[in-house]
Amino acid sequence: MELIEMLETLSQTHGPSGDEGGVRAKIQALAQPFADEVIPDTLGNLIVHKKGEGPKVMFAAHMDSIGFIVTHIEKEGFLRVGRLGGISPKEAAYTAVRFKNGVRGVFVPEEKADFGKLKLDECYIDIGAADETEAKKLVQVGDTCVYDVPLRLQGDRVTGPYLDDRIACAVLLCALEQIKTPSCDLYMVFTVQEEVGLRGAKTAAWWVEPDIGIAVDVTDVDDTPGSEKSGTTQLGKGAAVKVMDTSVICHQSVVARLEELAKAERIPVQRDILRGGGTDAGAIHTARLGVRTGGISIPCRYVHTPAETADLGDTRACVRLISLLAQA
Repeated sequence: MELIEMLETLSQTHGPSGDEGGVRAKIQALAQPFADEVIPDTLGNLIVHKKGEGPKVMFAAHMDSIGFIVTHIEKEGFLRVGRLGGISPKEAAYTAVRFKNGVRGVFVPEEKADFGKLKLDECYIDIGAADETEAKKLVQVGDTCVYDVPLRLQGDRVTGPYLDDRIACAVLLCALEQIKTPSCDLYMVFTVQEEVGLRGAKTAAWWVEPDIGIAVDVTDVDDTPGSEKSGTTQLGKGAAVKVMDTSVICHQSVVARLEELAKAERIPVQRDILRGGGTDAGAIHTARLGVRTGGISIPCRYVHTPAETADLGDTRACVRLISLLAQA
């Protein structure tokens, strides 16, 4: 399956933090033909193992997305919600949402709210219910919802609400298909609950006990008007080799190895330094007695909004670099 097809399949699937089962099932079906073992663990991670000689190398991409969880149903039928991950009320305002059971609504700020200082408790979700009784026939407290926005492709640029991190999941699946004989004992791990604290990566890294760990995730950019320099990457400039973020300082040997391989095979790469935010690398590098850890990142504009935007050329470079590292 082509990368964009995988991405469309995964993006249409409900999978906020703590409810990744639908995404996991689709990834398991796609990975099974190319793996020796596919193991769901207790927390919900999917551990895909391709046996080989040499050190244990673990790639990790998270399956979960940001979202909302219903906390109250008001007598007028409107829903109050809490956050699942780093979701901004201002960025979510007036965006369509969908629940796992297919119910749809829209995320709305109260009219009296100061939009410049908008808080989550000044917003609600309107599912079109006439009152509380009707609303409770549609959803319950504890139900989760995600952005209901389609994936859009224009040229080599793809836009959608959940490139973080479904695009990295698609990258790992494409790489898995290309890796015929790994030079390492290869583990591709699709993790849960990254957006709420890197929780899945912590248990997965303990279970796998890798010698080398690579987090595959999106990263912020420095190529838009008025950029605040929170990231260092640019769309269309290739795969991003992570140097550090707030969760990890990458092992120098891993950074050097990735850059050497990219140079030798003329894979376009750039360096990724992220001033705010982290990835599964933050949990992996401190597992057990420590893991030599790095990251391969996909530059992405407007992260955690309904319109995340990435370049497919960068994603293809990431696929090549992952495949190369696993077979070098």
